[in-house]
Amino acid sequence: MSKRLAYIHPNAKIAGSVVIEPFTTIYENVKIDEGTWIGSNVTIMDGARIGKNCKIFPGSVISAIPQDLKFAGEDTTVEIGDNTIIREFVTVNKGTKTSYKTVIGSNCLLMAYVHVAHDCRISDNCILANVATLAGHIFVDDYAIVGGLSAVHQFVNIGAHVMISGGSLVRKDVPPFTKAARDPLSFVGINSIGLRRRGFSDEKIQEIQDIYRILYLKNYNVSQALAYIEAEMPATPERDEILSFIAKSNRGIMKGYEFHK
Repeated sequence: MSKRLAYIHPNAKIAGSVVIEPFTTIYENVKIDEGTWIGSNVTIMDGARIGKNCKIFPGSVISAIPQDLKFAGEDTTVEIGDNTIIREFVTVNKGTKTSYKTVIGSNCLLMAYVHVAHDCRISDNCILANVATLAGHIFVDDYAIVGGLSAVHQFVNIGAHVMISGGSLVRKDVPPFTKAARDPLSFVGINSIGLRRRGFSDEKIQEIQDIYRILYLKNYNVSQALAYIEAEMPATPERDEILSFIAKSNRGIMKGYEFHK
C-alpha cells in the first residue's frame, strides 16, 4: 500500500494494493478493497465501504454525514461497488436511519462535482455527468445516464436504460428505456441508441416503442393505458418492468411532451 504524506487511521481496513496519494485523509471506520486508487486531497470518512479497482479523484469527499437535520449520528454507511470512477470534487453522503446506507453500484462513472445525497441507491453501469445533483432517497436503475447540471428531486425513481438531458429538473419518476428532456421534463422517445449498444434487438426496441406510444401518444390516461397494455400486449420482461415501475410510482411519472401553438 502506497500512502505518501496521507493520514490513514490505523484501524482503517485498507487492502495491500491500494494506492493513496498525498494529503488524503482516511477515517477509522473505512474499508477499501484491492486495486483501488485514491487521489490527492480526498477525504474518506467513517462508514465508507469501497470496492475493488475504483478510482477516486482529487477533492472528493466520501461518506460525510447527511445534509439532513433529522440525522442523529446513527451508524450508517456509503457502499461503492467495484470498478467505479469518481471524478474531482464529488460528494457522496452516507445514509440515515431510513435505510442506513447510500449505495453506488459497480462500473459507474460520477463526473466532476456530482453530489449524491443520503439514502440514494445507484445501480450498476450508471453515469452521472458533471454537476448532476441527487437529493435524498433517489433510486437510479442500471445503465441510466443523468445529464450534466441536472437536479433530481428527493424520492424520485429513474428507470433502467434511461437517458436524461443535461440541465434537467427531474421532479417526477422517469420510466425505464426512455429519453427525457425539455422543460418541464417530458417523454421525448425511447433510448433506442443506448438499447442497441447494449444488445437489444430491433424487435425488442419496437416492442418498447409500441408500449410507450400507447402510454404517451394515445388518448388514454395512465390507468387506462396500463390496463390496455396489460390486456393487449404479450407479457415480456420489458413490458412487465415498465408496468411494474409505473404501478409502484409514488410521485407519478413524467408527462408526454405537449406541443404549444
